[in-house]
Amino acid sequence: MGGMSTGPDIVSLRRELHQIPEVGLQLPRTQAAVLEALAGLPLEITLGKTLTSIVGVLRGGVPTEGKRPVVLLRADMDALPVEELTGLEWASTNGNMHGCGHDLHMAMLVGAAHELCARRDELAGDVIFMFQPGEEGVDGARFMLEEGLLDAAGSRPDWTYAIHVWAALDPFGTFTTKPGTVMASSDVAKVRMIGRGGHGSTPQLAADPVPAIAEATTALQTMVTRRFDVQNPVVVTVGLLQAGTISNVIPDEGRLEATLRTFDTDVRDRLLAAIPEVVSGIAAAHGVKGEVEIVEQYPVTVNDDAEADAVAAAVTDLFGADRHTRWTKPLAAAEDFSRLLQAAPGCFIGLSACPPDADPATAPFNHSAYARFDDGVLADGAALFTELTMRKLRA
Repeated sequence: MGGMSTGPDIVSLRRELHQIPEVGLQLPRTQAAVLEALAGLPLEITLGKTLTSIVGVLRGGVPTEGKRPVVLLRADMDALPVEELTGLEWASTNGNMHGCGHDLHMAMLVGAAHELCARRDELAGDVIFMFQPGEEGVDGARFMLEEGLLDAAGSRPDWTYAIHVWAALDPFGTFTTKPGTVMASSDVAKVRMIGRGGHGSTPQLAADPVPAIAEATTALQTMVTRRFDVQNPVVVTVGLLQAGTISNVIPDEGRLEATLRTFDTDVRDRLLAAIPEVVSGIAAAHGVKGEVEIVEQYPVTVNDDAEADAVAAAVTDLFGADRHTRWTKPLAAAEDFSRLLQAAPGCFIGLSACPPDADPATAPFNHSAYARFDDGVLADGAALFTELTMRKLRA
């Protein structure tokens, strides 16, 4: 395992953060703990206005002419509203849980910040350390971008990297990359069928929204198989379906909500356009009114091909070829780091923190109340952040 030459005990930091998980955009205790861990470093610190983000800028000590090269490194900070059931002695007891490993992400980035600050005299460029709340479905990256993240160093990022730990999938300590699409887009469709209620015995006197919302549920799934290429997957999952209160009353309306996943920006655009078409056609056929609200969430997460290769090379040089695996398929989960990869070439890097005594094929995965992440990966994650930055900025 690689080691950091300076800085705090990042294992202790990770376990401290694990015990104080907070959800969403406002994470005051988490922010305070990270700020304390960064205290004394030669960083220009900016705190978020609408969210408890931290942006630290390190100015490299080597002068450059023209545009200063900039590397942006990101760690997300928020947890999940899940009651932890791992049984760890340092488990959370506040009703929230770092079930996606963001506590490890913060600790790795703090470790890298200490190491890079110690080596600032070797850097012919600047580093942005991005500590981001609200990755879990509330688009914290977008808020940070709106608050000027990309201009934090005065010169926009040329490269951007994030490391994300997994509680399963690959053996402990395996770094994973993939050129191109590495995670899906994520959006939500909210559909209402608005009819006219009445007595269940006389449907001809009402305009029944129930068959219409039921048909929409199946038609949206069928539409995917008829209008999209099976080789370029689309997922439409209806997770909420509601209508009525009792068997003999026709309700005024029915509604559904569906999560939408694609792996291609053009396909995403076509899907978001197709859903209102399907709903309006079904509504017309049933004599009811159809309404669709599309809530756009996260774009497709797309790694730069050359940067995926550069990360694979760095992992191999640091830790050996057996520590790197190139995925062939993307994950259907989604990430707001996608927004950073739209702004600068870079790589979203996986790192298995699956406990060494667990089977990666069956261990509880991220977001499970039983998910366990082994903090033996922390030093290596911090070392990779440092090495990638040094390779870009070394004088």
